Amino acid sequence: MSEFVKRVLSGILYVAVLWSATIYSQISFTVLFVILGLFCLFEMWMLRKGKPKLIPLIYVLTPFFIVQLFGFTDHNYPMKEFDSSPVLILLVLTWVFDSFAYLIGSKFGKNRIMPKISPKKSWEGFFGGMAFTVLSVYFLNIFFDSFSMNFLILLALIVPFTATAGDLIESHYKREAGVKDSGKLIPGHGGFLDRMDALMLSIPVLYLLINILNENT
Repeated sequence: MSEFVKRVLSGILYVAVLWSATIYSQISFTVLFVILGLFCLFEMWMLRKGKPKLIPLIYVLTPFFIVQLFGFTDHNYPMKEFDSSPVLILLVLTWVFDSFAYLIGSKFGKNRIMPKISPKKSWEGFFGGMAFTVLSVYFLNIFFDSFSMNFLILLALIVPFTATAGDLIESHYKREAGVKDSGKLIPGHGGFLDRMDALMLSIPVLYLLINILNENT
Protein backbone atom coordinates (compact mmCIF):
# COMPACT_ATOMS: atom_id res chain seq x y z
CA MET A 1 0.00 0.00 0.00
CA SER A 2 1.45 3.36 -1.03
CA GLU A 3 2.18 6.10 1.47
CA PHE A 4 -0.44 8.34 -0.16
CA VAL A 5 -3.16 5.68 0.14
CA LYS A 6 -2.24 5.19 3.81
CA ARG A 7 -2.48 8.92 4.40
CA VAL A 8 -5.84 9.18 2.63
CA LEU A 9 -7.36 6.16 4.41
CA SER A 10 -6.09 7.19 7.84
CA GLY A 11 -7.25 10.73 7.08
CA ILE A 12 -10.75 9.52 6.18
CA LEU A 13 -10.90 7.46 9.38
CA TYR A 14 -9.60 10.42 11.37
CA VAL A 15 -12.17 12.81 9.93
CA ALA A 16 -14.96 10.23 10.31
CA VAL A 17 -14.17 9.65 13.99
CA LEU A 18 -13.92 13.36 14.72
CA TRP A 19 -17.03 14.07 12.66
CA SER A 20 -19.08 11.43 14.50
CA ALA A 21 -18.02 12.54 17.96
CA THR A 22 -18.36 16.21 17.06
CA ILE A 23 -21.91 16.07 15.73
CA TYR A 24 -23.17 13.58 18.34
CA SER A 25 -23.31 15.85 21.36
CA GLN A 26 -21.58 18.58 23.27
CA ILE A 27 -20.21 16.01 25.73
CA SER A 28 -18.62 13.79 23.07
CA PHE A 29 -17.22 16.91 21.39
CA THR A 30 -15.59 18.04 24.65
CA VAL A 31 -14.32 14.61 25.67
CA LEU A 32 -12.84 13.91 22.24
CA PHE A 33 -10.78 17.08 22.09
CA VAL A 34 -9.68 16.77 25.72
CA ILE A 35 -8.35 13.29 24.96
CA LEU A 36 -6.65 14.45 21.76
CA GLY A 37 -5.15 17.38 23.63
CA LEU A 38 -3.73 15.11 26.33
CA PHE A 39 -2.15 12.80 23.74
CA CYS A 40 -0.62 15.77 21.93
CA LEU A 41 0.67 17.26 25.19
CA PHE A 42 2.29 13.94 26.09
CA GLU A 43 3.96 13.65 22.68
CA MET A 44 5.25 17.22 22.83
CA TRP A 45 6.56 16.59 26.36
CA MET A 46 8.47 13.57 25.07
CA LEU A 47 9.84 15.55 22.12
CA ARG A 48 11.13 18.24 24.48
CA LYS A 49 13.05 15.96 26.83
CA GLY A 50 15.91 17.96 28.27
CA LYS A 51 14.76 21.13 26.47
CA PRO A 52 12.57 24.11 27.44
CA LYS A 53 8.92 23.00 27.45
CA LEU A 54 6.80 26.05 28.38
CA ILE A 55 6.34 27.67 24.95
CA PRO A 56 5.82 24.34 23.09
CA LEU A 57 3.26 23.21 25.67
CA ILE A 58 1.39 26.54 25.48
CA TYR A 59 1.49 26.16 21.68
CA VAL A 60 -0.25 22.78 22.01
CA LEU A 61 -2.67 23.77 24.78
CA THR A 62 -4.00 26.95 23.17
CA PRO A 63 -5.92 25.42 20.21
CA PHE A 64 -7.41 22.68 22.39
CA PHE A 65 -8.69 25.34 24.79
CA ILE A 66 -10.03 27.52 21.98
CA VAL A 67 -11.75 24.60 20.22
CA GLN A 68 -14.01 24.18 23.25
CA LEU A 69 -15.32 27.69 22.63
CA PHE A 70 -16.60 26.65 19.20
CA GLY A 71 -19.22 24.49 20.83
CA PHE A 72 -20.94 27.66 21.97
CA THR A 73 -19.80 30.16 19.35
CA ASP A 74 -21.36 30.20 15.94
CA HIS A 75 -22.78 32.64 13.46
CA ASN A 76 -25.65 33.26 15.89
CA TYR A 77 -23.31 34.37 18.67
CA PRO A 78 -23.98 35.38 21.44
CA MET A 79 -26.91 32.91 21.61
CA LYS A 80 -24.46 30.28 22.94
CA GLU A 81 -26.04 27.40 21.06
CA PHE A 82 -23.98 24.27 20.56
CA ASP A 83 -22.75 24.23 16.96
CA SER A 84 -19.77 22.17 15.87
CA SER A 85 -20.00 23.03 12.15
CA PRO A 86 -16.98 25.40 12.17
CA VAL A 87 -14.74 22.62 13.48
CA LEU A 88 -16.14 20.10 11.00
CA ILE A 89 -15.52 22.47 8.11
CA LEU A 90 -11.97 23.09 9.30
CA LEU A 91 -11.31 19.34 9.65
CA VAL A 92 -12.39 18.65 6.08
CA LEU A 93 -10.46 21.57 4.59
CA THR A 94 -7.32 20.58 6.47
CA TRP A 95 -7.61 16.94 5.43
CA VAL A 96 -8.12 17.90 1.76
CA PHE A 97 -5.14 20.24 1.80
CA ASP A 98 -2.87 17.78 3.58
CA SER A 99 -3.74 14.87 1.27
CA PHE A 100 -3.41 16.73 -2.02
CA ALA A 101 -0.37 18.75 -0.97
CA TYR A 102 1.34 15.44 -0.22
CA LEU A 103 0.21 13.81 -3.49
CA ILE A 104 1.14 16.71 -5.77
CA GLY A 105 4.32 17.51 -3.86
CA SER A 106 5.54 13.91 -4.04
CA LYS A 107 4.89 13.78 -7.80
CA PHE A 108 5.88 17.25 -8.96
CA GLY A 109 7.62 18.96 -6.04
CA LYS A 110 10.95 20.57 -6.91
CA ASN A 111 11.04 23.88 -5.07
CA ARG A 112 11.27 23.25 -1.33
CA ILE A 113 9.63 25.60 1.16
CA MET A 114 12.03 25.14 4.09
CA PRO A 115 14.32 22.22 3.24
CA LYS A 116 16.33 22.39 6.47
CA ILE A 117 13.19 21.89 8.56
CA SER A 118 10.94 19.82 6.29
CA PRO A 119 12.81 18.54 3.20
CA LYS A 120 9.74 17.13 1.44
CA LYS A 121 7.46 20.16 1.56
CA SER A 122 7.36 21.96 -1.77
CA TRP A 123 5.68 25.03 -3.21
CA GLU A 124 4.17 22.84 -5.94
CA GLY A 125 2.49 20.72 -3.28
CA PHE A 126 1.42 23.81 -1.37
CA PHE A 127 -0.35 25.51 -4.29
CA GLY A 128 -1.74 22.21 -5.61
CA GLY A 129 -3.18 21.44 -2.19
CA MET A 130 -4.59 24.96 -1.98
CA ALA A 131 -6.35 24.57 -5.34
CA PHE A 132 -8.10 21.37 -4.24
CA THR A 133 -8.95 22.92 -0.88
CA VAL A 134 -10.72 25.81 -2.61
CA LEU A 135 -12.53 23.37 -4.92
CA SER A 136 -13.76 21.38 -1.92
CA VAL A 137 -15.62 24.48 -0.71
CA TYR A 138 -18.27 23.95 -3.38
CA PHE A 139 -19.07 20.54 -1.89
CA LEU A 140 -18.94 21.82 1.69
CA ASN A 141 -21.40 24.55 0.79
CA ILE A 142 -23.97 21.85 0.00
CA PHE A 143 -23.84 20.43 3.53
CA PHE A 144 -23.13 23.58 5.57
CA ASP A 145 -25.24 26.68 5.06
CA SER A 146 -24.13 28.40 8.28
CA PHE A 147 -21.51 30.41 6.42
CA SER A 148 -21.47 32.20 3.10
CA MET A 149 -19.53 30.92 0.10
CA ASN A 150 -17.23 33.93 0.35
CA PHE A 151 -16.35 33.06 3.95
CA LEU A 152 -15.65 29.43 3.05
CA ILE A 153 -13.42 30.45 0.14
CA LEU A 154 -11.53 32.86 2.40
CA LEU A 155 -11.04 30.08 4.94
CA ALA A 156 -9.91 27.68 2.19
CA LEU A 157 -7.27 30.22 1.13
CA ILE A 158 -6.04 30.72 4.70
CA VAL A 159 -5.93 27.06 5.79
CA PRO A 160 -2.95 26.14 3.54
CA PHE A 161 -0.85 28.83 5.24
CA THR A 162 -1.86 27.99 8.82
CA ALA A 163 -1.69 24.23 8.21
CA THR A 164 1.76 24.46 6.64
CA ALA A 165 3.04 26.75 9.39
CA GLY A 166 1.75 24.37 12.07
CA ASP A 167 3.40 21.44 10.31
CA LEU A 168 6.72 23.29 10.02
CA ILE A 169 6.68 24.25 13.69
CA GLU A 170 6.17 20.64 14.70
CA SER A 171 8.84 19.54 12.20
CA HIS A 172 11.24 21.94 13.90
CA TYR A 173 10.57 20.34 17.28
CA LYS A 174 10.93 16.83 15.83
CA ARG A 175 14.20 17.76 14.14
CA GLU A 176 15.53 19.10 17.43
CA ALA A 177 14.54 15.79 19.05
CA GLY A 178 16.11 13.79 16.22
CA VAL A 179 12.93 11.85 15.35
CA LYS A 180 10.81 11.50 12.20
CA ASP A 181 7.39 11.23 13.88
CA SER A 182 5.95 12.36 17.20
CA GLY A 183 4.59 8.83 17.73
CA LYS A 184 3.58 5.62 15.94
CA LEU A 185 -0.12 5.21 16.70
CA ILE A 186 -1.60 6.48 13.40
CA PRO A 187 -0.59 4.64 10.17
CA GLY A 188 0.75 7.04 7.57
CA HIS A 189 0.92 9.93 10.02
CA GLY A 190 2.92 8.82 13.05
CA GLY A 191 1.51 10.21 16.29
CA PHE A 192 -1.47 12.31 17.29
CA LEU A 193 0.61 15.48 17.13
CA ASP A 194 1.59 14.61 13.55
CA ARG A 195 -2.10 14.42 12.68
CA MET A 196 -3.15 17.52 14.61
CA ASP A 197 -0.23 19.83 13.79
CA ALA A 198 -2.07 21.43 10.88
CA LEU A 199 -4.87 22.49 13.26
CA MET A 200 -2.65 24.13 15.88
CA LEU A 201 -2.71 27.52 14.16
CA SER A 202 -5.82 26.94 12.04
CA ILE A 203 -8.14 26.67 15.06
CA PRO A 204 -7.18 30.05 16.60
CA VAL A 205 -7.35 31.74 13.18
CA LEU A 206 -10.81 30.29 12.49
CA TYR A 207 -11.99 31.48 15.89
CA LEU A 208 -10.76 35.00 15.13
CA LEU A 209 -12.42 34.98 11.70
CA ILE A 210 -15.77 33.91 13.15
CA ASN A 211 -15.63 36.63 15.80
CA ILE A 212 -14.77 39.23 13.15
CA LEU A 213 -17.72 37.95 11.13
CA ASN A 214 -19.99 38.22 14.18
CA GLU A 215 -18.95 41.82 14.80
CA ASN A 216 -19.77 42.79 11.23
CA THR A 217 -23.22 41.18 11.12
